[in-house]
Amino acid sequence: MQTNLRATRKEWTALAVLMLPLLLVSMDVSVLYFAIPQITADLRPSGPEQLWIFDVYAFVLAGLLITMGSLGDRLGRRRLLLFGATAFGAASLAAAYADSAEALIAARAVLGIGGATLMPSTLALVRTLFRDAGERAKAIGIWQGVLVVGITLGSVLSGVLVEHFWWGSVFLVNLPAMALLLILAPLLIPESRNPGPGRFDLLSVPLSMAAVLPLVWGLKEMPAEGVRLPYVASVAVGLLFAALFVHRQRTAASPMIPPGLFSGRGRVFGAAVALNLVSALGMMGSAYFTTQYLQSVLGKSAMEAALWSLLPSVLIGFAAPVATALVQRGLDRAHVVAAGFALSACGYGLLALTGTDSLWLVLTGTGLLACGAVVIGAQLTDLALGAAPAQRAGTASSLLETGQEFGGALGMALLGSIGNAVYRDAIPSSAPAEAHETLGGAMAAAGHLPGQAADALLETARDAFTDGMRAAGLTGAVLLLAAAVAAVKTLRRAEVRTAETPDGTSSPSGV
Repeated sequence: MQTNLRATRKEWTALAVLMLPLLLVSMDVSVLYFAIPQITADLRPSGPEQLWIFDVYAFVLAGLLITMGSLGDRLGRRRLLLFGATAFGAASLAAAYADSAEALIAARAVLGIGGATLMPSTLALVRTLFRDAGERAKAIGIWQGVLVVGITLGSVLSGVLVEHFWWGSVFLVNLPAMALLLILAPLLIPESRNPGPGRFDLLSVPLSMAAVLPLVWGLKEMPAEGVRLPYVASVAVGLLFAALFVHRQRTAASPMIPPGLFSGRGRVFGAAVALNLVSALGMMGSAYFTTQYLQSVLGKSAMEAALWSLLPSVLIGFAAPVATALVQRGLDRAHVVAAGFALSACGYGLLALTGTDSLWLVLTGTGLLACGAVVIGAQLTDLALGAAPAQRAGTASSLLETGQEFGGALGMALLGSIGNAVYRDAIPSSAPAEAHETLGGAMAAAGHLPGQAADALLETARDAFTDGMRAAGLTGAVLLLAAAVAAVKTLRRAEVRTAETPDGTSSPSGV
């Protein structure tokens, strides 16, 4: 007799509790945007230290996602969630009261460790809490929407807090939420783990980090610094260790990532991870341009730009539920994902039409991109987690999230490099050297020129940047339309597991 799989009020309340750490982890990616001037004045970091204050969180997060997802499957996802909440809260307190740049960098690194435990744990627990396929799809849609909104909200919250309090307040907001999570999670969320995980493969941990960290660093640095030898070498080193990591997973007796995840039914999982990576490429590739466009082309202040960037997120709340409802009414998921890619491609199409005074066109394009990304992310996440065995939920979640990190870095590298190449080609050779590098460099150079010459340089630089943005928009639209075609071909008639045993493992009748 089939056990009732429907969630109760307890599971939906648990979902709300799980959204707290997800929101804060995603916000921490952008929460320093407005705090850095105060931090610089107070702690006086060197140039490299300032970069590490920004970047160490994302690097540690990306490097440990796979390890933490696998650990959650072995040790228990709720246990890892509580450990992550404790580490995140303690590191937030340490960061708020850091008295040196080194102390803040160390605290941000520990925040990255906490984030790497929280993100796959929240998604894996959503997978195990909601055993009915329809309810799981709705819950994952909520998860995806909170993730996207959190990244946008972080910069705005940072601006508001820094305007009224000291810079440490951007970290202290994490403490009440983490305390609430530590109290409520043991009451609302049952423990879940893989009943037969095998031995933990310690060698896979350094191999995975040696693959992820150089790749992410090299790809993120290329848009700003150009395709230079250190960054190319970093990517090459990352790819070498990635190959070694894959070989280890194929040959180890108890691999961190079982090859079976990508064979048989796992081919759907692999396709979902790859397509989700492309979606992240599109989303982060656009962010590289739109944030600069609002501030440096339209002349908005950082706070004004952040507030304007909130406007497109209004539509995000509707995107995932509508897509989920269409799938549940019988529309092929492949076509819904393809429509999401087409919607994002339309957003890039609008960016390809922008001029130097196109605020509403850019906001509309950004809104379409975000809505398409949420539709894609919600459907592919549900598909990937439904195709993977429940006992591997943590590993599956971490692979999805690592793919997103790669996609974001690749989007900034690819589209940013295209935009920068067009920009540099459009700047006349007579312009100051720093104006040839970036729009920010041109604005700095203009500050040392007389009025008419400064205005001419700024107008040329803004036109050149917009030309680069249009070129990147056209490239992004083509890539996402190609992904739409790939989605139809690879996901056609893809199904997820719908029948599960009470402990969350898939029953033999699961598709």
